[in-house]
Amino acid sequence: MTTPLALEIHELRFRYPGTPSAAWTVDVPSLELGRAEPVLLQGGSGTGKSTLLFLVAGLMEPQHGRVLINGENIHQLSGEKRDLFRGRTVGMIFQTFNLLNGFTALENVLAALMFSDLPPRNHRDRATSLLDSLGIDRPNQLVERLSVGQQQRVAAARAVACEPALVLADEPTASLDPANAEVAMDLIQKVTLEARAALLCTSHDPRLATRFERIVDLEALSSQSEPAAATLELSTDRAEEKPE
Repeated sequence: MTTPLALEIHELRFRYPGTPSAAWTVDVPSLELGRAEPVLLQGGSGTGKSTLLFLVAGLMEPQHGRVLINGENIHQLSGEKRDLFRGRTVGMIFQTFNLLNGFTALENVLAALMFSDLPPRNHRDRATSLLDSLGIDRPNQLVERLSVGQQQRVAAARAVACEPALVLADEPTASLDPANAEVAMDLIQKVTLEARAALLCTSHDPRLATRFERIVDLEALSSQSEPAAATLELSTDRAEEKPE
């Protein structure tokens, strides 16, 4: 049996309300990521990089197209099923980390493991082991009391806790100086490689180009799309019910 790709995008198009009908915020004819493959998605501000990640994660609905993660069309899933699939299959690393303040480093990773197939009795060992491997020696410290570097390590541990097929990193170095940006990317690439997860990292930072063998320019990708009609129907294999 053939192992499915980590990510497949087919004819994905999205526009925000009020956008002229001839223009698309995101227009990606095709994009594939293999298992454990790291890809840098480049493009200037306003080219739809972050929007594309939200579409891939199933946090936004496209007007047209399909997104398959680990062979599953995420936009065919709805409500709780989609949330559960996302939690198990997609890791996310945000520029601002989005950690749960008022919770410890350990509790932040345990929260991610609620979606895991791992038996609950093994969650604490998994979370503790991950944090320890990333140099977090105070797992019971509140995350807001950790340094920025330590918070980034907690965010990385959380992203791979469920051994996802795909990790999405949205401008992870945008607010960092060159030295800390290098450290952050070392960390992100290390944890995704060890987890055998594909990595789709967005950035307009030219410093990251040397770290990736495969670089995709979102604007060039969009220019390859066939002219689209002003109104497009959703893919016929898309479920009619939308998530709540």
